[in-house]
Amino acid sequence: MAAYIIRRVLASLLILLAATFLMFTLVSLSGDPLAEFIAVPDPDQKALLIQGRIDALNLDQPFIVQYFMWLGGTVGCIVPGIACDLGVNLNNQPVTALLVDAFPTTLQLVLAATVLSIILGVAIGIISAIRQYSAFDYTITFAAFLFFSLPIFWVAVLLKEFGAIRINNWLADPAVTIPVAVVMAAFSALFFSAIIGGTRKRRVLVGIGAAAGGVAILTLLVVSGWFANPGMGPGLVTIGALAGAVGATLLFTNLENRRVLFISLATAALGVVTAYSATPLLADPSWLTLFGLGALATGIGVGIAAIFGDIDRAAAVRASIMTTVLVGVLVFMDKTISSFAAYSESVNGRPIATIGSKTPNFDGTFWETTLDTMTHLALPTIAIMLISFAGYSRYSRASMLEVMNADYVRTARAKGLTERTVVLRHAFRNAMIPIATLAALDFGAVIGGAIITETVFGWKGMGVLFTSALNKFDTNQIMGVFIVTAVAVLIFNLIADISYAVLDPRIRLT
Repeated sequence: MAAYIIRRVLASLLILLAATFLMFTLVSLSGDPLAEFIAVPDPDQKALLIQGRIDALNLDQPFIVQYFMWLGGTVGCIVPGIACDLGVNLNNQPVTALLVDAFPTTLQLVLAATVLSIILGVAIGIISAIRQYSAFDYTITFAAFLFFSLPIFWVAVLLKEFGAIRINNWLADPAVTIPVAVVMAAFSALFFSAIIGGTRKRRVLVGIGAAAGGVAILTLLVVSGWFANPGMGPGLVTIGALAGAVGATLLFTNLENRRVLFISLATAALGVVTAYSATPLLADPSWLTLFGLGALATGIGVGIAAIFGDIDRAAAVRASIMTTVLVGVLVFMDKTISSFAAYSESVNGRPIATIGSKTPNFDGTFWETTLDTMTHLALPTIAIMLISFAGYSRYSRASMLEVMNADYVRTARAKGLTERTVVLRHAFRNAMIPIATLAALDFGAVIGGAIITETVFGWKGMGVLFTSALNKFDTNQIMGVFIVTAVAVLIFNLIADISYAVLDPRIRLT
């Protein structure tokens, strides 16, 4: 493994060298960085400006010398102990500093969108494959092709209009009007009838019940004033935690295994009690405090599973860890949602943002700041996720269908293994090999910036940095974005190759 990684790193460095040289050549030939000074009327000022840019960008040197001078500064960005210097842009700003500001913004956006796309796309794609030719499968297939064909800029504009502006208007005075009731009923009916499946009669009955239930719940929330001061509370968090414990048990073993089930339920109950007992610590915490509490809760859950798991210790530990994580997510959501009223008042009753990555000069508690980040992330994340979800769900479905017809899957069924064991332990891991490649390359590529999404939603990330540099023929700024993207692609490509051996023990990296 170590020898393989070393060879791949050396090969990646050669690829990176060739790619940067080709890119530097194309960018240098694409335009004139001195063109903007042609219209300067004062000859002395014009000469001074031209000479200043020539000195700053080393334009008086031969092309190959310019490349190696740029490359010399770039080496420090990869090799520790050497200063990283990507030069200056046309405005005489250090490119390294611009990337340091833009990269976290883009990473925040694409990380949320890509992770959610992978999780939802893979999960729904696998379910669609297992329920092939069902109403759920047809619905997901139609939705996937629909989302994949939608232009991202059009989706972004629609989200700003209907996902932010109109919802903000509705939140100012919530009411269950006829249009709202119709939309809620239609969404509930289609969603639950597709998930439940079965005969046509069953789907119709489920759809009618879901529509009525959706409208009833919405009316109850409006009447109770929940939208003005939302929250989950200990009750809903407890119900969610216990349901998650049952799901974790079902995922790693089965509900007949009472030992693992009771350990998971005990972990969930202990986690909820501990979280709400530590309310003073969670009033205005830091990320370090949250990670510390999460590590402590995970350790306690693993300890319970290790002590009482007996022969089912491995499954109990995995189920306990998953349950603890779910409890942490539920408590985090509850605390964040509970700060909605104070946050909404701080932003003049327009909580769902349409521009930028954060509210300028906003100063609130940890939970209010987190909610501010989440509301700014919501729309661009949904826009990117809808497009990416289609690809991941289709790839997952096709890969799972291919694996489910393999000989070793039929052999596993013939041995009398449960369908859950066949799907999760035998089919799932092998079906994930092509998805690992797709996810790694996709995530590496989007580090370069979701250009259209960032432009529509006013995020000042890598995409906007790249497009502004292209418009000005700014070689150093373009190369700065390119080197970050290229390194990300190569790193995640290596991670994808290594993951093959993890997913399939038959694969050996030598």
